[in-house]
Amino acid sequence: MRTAGEGAGKDELKHDAEFLCRVWEKVKERKQRKQVDLPLYQDLSLSLRVLRDFVGVKFERIRVDSKLTYDQLISFTQEFVPELTQVMEYYPGERPIFDLFSVEVEIQRALQRKIELKSGGHLVIDQTEAMTTIDINTGAFVGHRNLEDTIFSTNIEATQAIARQLRLRNLGGIIIVDFIDMHSDDHKRRVLNSLEMAMAKDNVKFSVHGFSSLGLVEMTRKRTRESLEHVLCGECPVCAGRGNLKTVETVCFEILREIVRVNRAHEADQFIVYAASAVSEFLVNDEFHSLAEVEMFIGKSIKVQTETMYSQEQFDVVMM
Repeated sequence: MRTAGEGAGKDELKHDAEFLCRVWEKVKERKQRKQVDLPLYQDLSLSLRVLRDFVGVKFERIRVDSKLTYDQLISFTQEFVPELTQVMEYYPGERPIFDLFSVEVEIQRALQRKIELKSGGHLVIDQTEAMTTIDINTGAFVGHRNLEDTIFSTNIEATQAIARQLRLRNLGGIIIVDFIDMHSDDHKRRVLNSLEMAMAKDNVKFSVHGFSSLGLVEMTRKRTRESLEHVLCGECPVCAGRGNLKTVETVCFEILREIVRVNRAHEADQFIVYAASAVSEFLVNDEFHSLAEVEMFIGKSIKVQTETMYSQEQFDVVMM
């Protein structure tokens, strides 16, 4: 309770305490009932957990497109969070609710590395095991006055986008922000203030440590659960999480080295190479002379066969 309540305001603690008291009263009521084999208390469904976790937060509307879920939420709020009952709204429309409010678009944006800013600049967000790095670039934004003002304006706009993306992506741990270099100490101070004000809307504990000697802003944000990327995405089976692939030319030279290696270790009359389409085409291209040179070097013929199911980095060298 002490850890979770650190930094919480008086109203937040009051709402949370009231909610827990209502739950406890319901448990005591259920204990007195005559029916047996019924739970006194159990963990809530996803939709109910969302309402529970945001007790004390002011909402304009909570829209639900499932009548069954809506009825459950109404029943739950009436019992435990009566202040939320009046903002519940059932959405019966034909158009999917995620499309209507562009939720799907926001999810896709939250999974991209590059986030465009309205001014024309952009953020590049890279999430690693050790930390998350955020790089700010002016992009096409050249400003209306001088370069220093352009840089300052882009950095100020970036602070709002950074705070929002950290919440959307649920990024935690060490976060390093590489703002565009500013020479003015006043500009640096105002950018830091803007970042702290934008982060103040976050319900998760955070700490901004200011500019380092390298001009980077170091900050931390408490890890509460898995990030959006880890929840919605898995490791790429092709690149194994690296985020890039070896070029076709690189794979071709790997194949040639493998042929020489196998030839020295085993007796063979000829070799057949099975590889992806792009790699096969590059190997037999008239402008790529290395395959013919290896044939002359080992004194044996090498045939190339395309395997449509192979990824770009996948190949097999078979002795005949």
